[in-house]
Amino acid sequence: MPRFTVRTTDQLPILLQAFRKEAGLTQREVALRLGVTQQTYSALERNADTVGAVRLLKLLNILGVSLVLDKPAATPSDAPAPSGADQPDW
Repeated sequence: MPRFTVRTTDQLPILLQAFRKEAGLTQREVALRLGVTQQTYSALERNADTVGAVRLLKLLNILGVSLVLDKPAATPSDAPAPSGADQPDW
């Protein structure tokens, strides 16, 4: 299964719509399962930055999508300085 890296809520609308269509569900069907009106779900799908974590997780479950959190490997600029190097003497 493909993985999608999402860093901002601006990326969610197209993914949510694609996942819904892939699952063969209409907005109305998802809305019923989510416990909201079709209009509310349509707004949620367009403006994903307004959805809370609990509702987003429930929605992803309805769509058959798993949420995987991943911490990327540290880059050289993120790596901690070696002990004693350029550290204050406090």
